Amino acid sequence: MKAQFANVLSKALPSAYQRCQFRLSPFQLMRPFSSSRQINAPRNPTSRERGLELERQILDTGRGQHNQPSDESSPMSAISRLMQGEKARTSQPLSRDYSRMAESLEAEMIKHPYADRAPPHHLHIYAHKHNTILTLTRPNGNPLLSLSCGHLGFRKAGRSGYDPAYQLTSHVFAKIQEKGLLLDIQRLELVFRGFGPGRDAFIKVLLGNEGRNIRGLVARVTDSTRIKFGGTRSRKVRRLG
Repeated sequence: MKAQFANVLSKALPSAYQRCQFRLSPFQLMRPFSSSRQINAPRNPTSRERGLELERQILDTGRGQHNQPSDESSPMSAISRLMQGEKARTSQPLSRDYSRMAESLEAEMIKHPYADRAPPHHLHIYAHKHNTILTLTRPNGNPLLSLSCGHLGFRKAGRSGYDPAYQLTSHVFAKIQEKGLLLDIQRLELVFRGFGPGRDAFIKVLLGNEGRNIRGLVARVTDSTRIKFGGTRSRKVRRLG
């Protein structure tokens, strides 16, 4: 309607129409008129707006997951429920894997109950009434170390007694650590033989400070003292006086 009025005015009064025309800037003359609506660029939200939006999302998520009463719809309860839901979703596949692994291990242990145990090394303690001999062997029986009270300088009757056996046991434990044999020994079996004074001396050293690195490896204690049932006649018992 305005365009038709302008055309009629320009034909009837061309001088008046030229005075009424407004001047446009060169930039406006170069740009054509468009009928599309103006779109403003998105404004970057501030940190406060981002925090409010995040809190609103957390609250909405918490209400969507759990339809709880209004007294439990606080921000902290919603955050805790959200964290619990995430933890449950992430722990489900792990729990299934662990249960499957435990079932396979249990089945394997039922088939082979001693498969996870390495064969033990043996430490033989021969506690005779006249001497004490300590021998460390591999699981197959090959000896690694064998010492008696005579190796420490005790002679004849001096080899029997509590004190020589005590010194021998301390020396053997020090030798085992010095040679690095503890790195190969995973399990250790003690084999006692005889009831001489060296038996009590060995136990005393093992439970003391000298045996702190050895007693943790002990997995079994065995007594191999020989007992005669029948057989040949024993020697006459020595009687003094």
